Amino acid sequence: MSIRYGCFFSYAHGQHAYMSHFKDDLVDALKCYLEPHFDNETELFVDSEQLGGGDDIDHRLALAMCQSATMIVIYTPKYEAHPYTRREFAAMQMIEAERSGWYELPSHLIIPVIMTRHPLNLPRQISEPGMYVDFSRYTLATGDLKTNPDFLPDIRRIVDRITMHYHCLKASIPPEHDCRQFALPPVPPEWRPPAAPHFPR
Repeated sequence: MSIRYGCFFSYAHGQHAYMSHFKDDLVDALKCYLEPHFDNETELFVDSEQLGGGDDIDHRLALAMCQSATMIVIYTPKYEAHPYTRREFAAMQMIEAERSGWYELPSHLIIPVIMTRHPLNLPRQISEPGMYVDFSRYTLATGDLKTNPDFLPDIRRIVDRITMHYHCLKASIPPEHDCRQFALPPVPPEWRPPAAPHFPR
């Protein structure tokens, strides 16, 4: 196995400007500050840029996740509602469980970035892993994330976490490990129980 990506981007796709601009702005900022840390690796795997077409998307996603040091989750209520994003989350949890036997993990591999909060609460899967970064104050008027002083401390925290795992993983990968054997798990259950039906009087 070799590391090909510093981070795998997991997010629910959007059709309008708010979701797409936030994803693009965050990708641009992280690529900018991650570049000095990597040799031949690509900073981020973003499916809209690197996946392409074809029939074997599950295999290519699984391979990219296994070859990534960490995973960014752009959390929105839409993220937890989509089976395919919950599946990516579960897949990286499997990878983390395996790597915990290779080196002492300094933190979880999954880095949740809050774009939009759920009106009830954050799900346990997002709030419990130990560190999430809250970008819910972002709007289309925010401007460039990589130069915005209100967001730079959080960008730095994310970069530091990715690069720490990158260097630990690079020094610890078993030479015989083969990412081609990794497969995505089945779709996990919904993260919160369905709400009871409510009928107005």
